[in-house]
Amino acid sequence: MKKVAVFGNAGGGKSTLSRKLANITNLPLYVLDKIQYKPGGVPVSYEEYKRTHEEIISKDEWLIDGFGSLETIWLRLEKADTLVYIDLPLPVHFWWVTKRLITGFFVPPKGWPENSPLWKSSMNSYNNLWLCHQRLTPKYRDYVLEAEKNKKVYHLKSTKDIKDFFESITSN
Repeated sequence: MKKVAVFGNAGGGKSTLSRKLANITNLPLYVLDKIQYKPGGVPVSYEEYKRTHEEIISKDEWLIDGFGSLETIWLRLEKADTLVYIDLPLPVHFWWVTKRLITGFFVPPKGWPENSPLWKSSMNSYNNLWLCHQRLTPKYRDYVLEAEKNKKVYHLKSTKDIKDFFESITSN
């Protein structure tokens, strides 16, 4: 486990899982939201994002949390030796986006760029949930089935799977 891609729909707990996994494995954590956006939620240029992404995936070790873009997600999944796909039921994703929105009024979400616009970012997450579920989730599911032939794949479909994942990682 040297190059780990954590991915899935919005509000699935990718950032929380990634932080915990980085602490366990001592892999350097790269949060794509912090690479794509400056403080205040201002996007960097797409070219700058792609250049930074390429620099990261060319390193010997990394743990990358997030989506990024359609172009870069597939590059990252190919380069990874370990895939952690969070594929919870859609209502759980909706609920966790809602929890993040509510708690975000009191404490900024961890892993977000400083002063990110909470309301706008949350509405984008809500908008992307269904779109991702319809368009990307079937592709992700097919991909991880095929990737199991030559990569370590953790397809986490429930909160119990997430708990079991951490137990299996810490017992190794």
